[in-house]
Amino acid sequence: MLKSKWVVAASLGALLAGGCAYPPRGASDYRAYETRGEQSVRFGVVESVRGVNISPHDTGVGTASGAVLGGLAGSTAGGGNGQIAGAIGGAILGGIIGQNVEKSANDKPGVEVTVLLDSGQYISVVQGAEEEIRPGDRVRILSGRGGTRVTH
Repeated sequence: MLKSKWVVAASLGALLAGGCAYPPRGASDYRAYETRGEQSVRFGVVESVRGVNISPHDTGVGTASGAVLGGLAGSTAGGGNGQIAGAIGGAILGGIIGQNVEKSANDKPGVEVTVLLDSGQYISVVQGAEEEIRPGDRVRILSGRGGTRVTH
């Protein structure tokens, strides 16, 4: 009975932690708090575009879920002290696997865009790869509350 309560409590904790994660955003997506705010606009020409991988902050949901499931699976091995050792080993292994699954599920492609501004200054902006930007493109650079974006 105690074991099933532990499983239910751990599962609910993992679900609640998952609710704290932000979904991925595109270059043309704005959060509500970013609206009605002023942005500065600069213009320039794209010098280079390089593909990058964007890894959002780990929420811990994958690690926690994997540890719970691994601990449950490991606790079925053997009996007595073997059961405890199996639960611990399963939790560690499950946590590692869960963390890697979360990371690979949340990574997204991005671009590092280097722009020569009309002022003669170079800047570089990393953003999602939703909008196709090529060297030589004339672009706008929007800077404000939500960071900086390069758009057409």
